Amino acid sequence: MQFPHRAKGVVQSLQREISACSRCAGALPAGPRPVLQFSATSRILIVGQAPGSRVHASGVPFDDASGDRLREWTGLDKPTFYDAARVAIVPMGFCYPGKGKSGDLPPRRECAPLWHERVLACLPEDRLTLLVGSHALAGYVPRRVPGGAAKPSMTDIVADFRRYGPNVFPLPHPSWRVVLWMRQHPWFEAELLPALRAAVRARL
Repeated sequence: MQFPHRAKGVVQSLQREISACSRCAGALPAGPRPVLQFSATSRILIVGQAPGSRVHASGVPFDDASGDRLREWTGLDKPTFYDAARVAIVPMGFCYPGKGKSGDLPPRRECAPLWHERVLACLPEDRLTLLVGSHALAGYVPRRVPGGAAKPSMTDIVADFRRYGPNVFPLPHPSWRVVLWMRQHPWFEAELLPALRAAVRARL
């Protein structure tokens, strides 16, 4: 059993190490600024994609309209959402990757293999995990299908959310693009979100 003061020291040491990371500095147009939150008591884990330009500027995860929508989905208010004692926010890439031709670039591939295992080892084992967006799903949901069948799409994975529960919820990314998707898939609001909010309340 790990004593609380020892766990806190491990977390603080890891947080300092991550904050000082410059592994991808040469590939980051805005420079490195890792944005995440976690503690040894975070029983809700949100695995996102990568910070956008606004989050890079503020240093606050999900400090944008996507965050507002995600908080609405989960039923979490801002004080609870940003309470690291309860909620860990660990994107696939900790730094803003820059702009591409059709939006932000994908998370840097170096980040998750370098840090995720160590961060997750600090968290409680009975945590609830929310996999938010296609990059988080690709990183944590097995996509290989036996027999040469087509790989499941993001929609297929989210629609099959009961398969991963009760401790894991696959979710689309809560950007403005999801509004039309939600209209086309009413089961998301009718079935998944009530189950998600109940799971979140249980962990709080």
